[in-house]
Amino acid sequence: MDIEAFFEGMPFASLLGIELTTVEDGHAEGELELRDELSWNTDRVMAHGGVTFTLADTVGGAALVSLVGQPVPTIDMRIDYLNAGRGDLRAEADVVRLGGDVGTVDVAVYTEDGTHIAEARGVYKTG
Repeated sequence: MDIEAFFEGMPFASLLGIELTTVEDGHAEGELELRDELSWNTDRVMAHGGVTFTLADTVGGAALVSLVGQPVPTIDMRIDYLNAGRGDLRAEADVVRLGGDVGTVDVAVYTEDGTHIAEARGVYKTG
């Protein structure tokens, strides 16, 4: 399975502009350029929580797909927002458990200046 092509062909991720930069061995990284239309605030551009969540979910799924070689639907995802997302975003994901039926992935989201803005844990269907 061509992981990058699969995720590039995902309509919602493409709409947001999510780009996977690294996908290998249970690890994935991705970026998103924060545009005005992805902000929740008209006075200052700050990432809407749904944008941050979608970046974390997409990059988390990619980390797991790198191990199982097939799409992995999200079962559950929990996210803690730590700071406002001002500027372009990047996410780093690592698989923490791969089981026969489900896999668990931890994801950290940062702004371009290195501010840690969110921590997420996703559970995905693997079997």
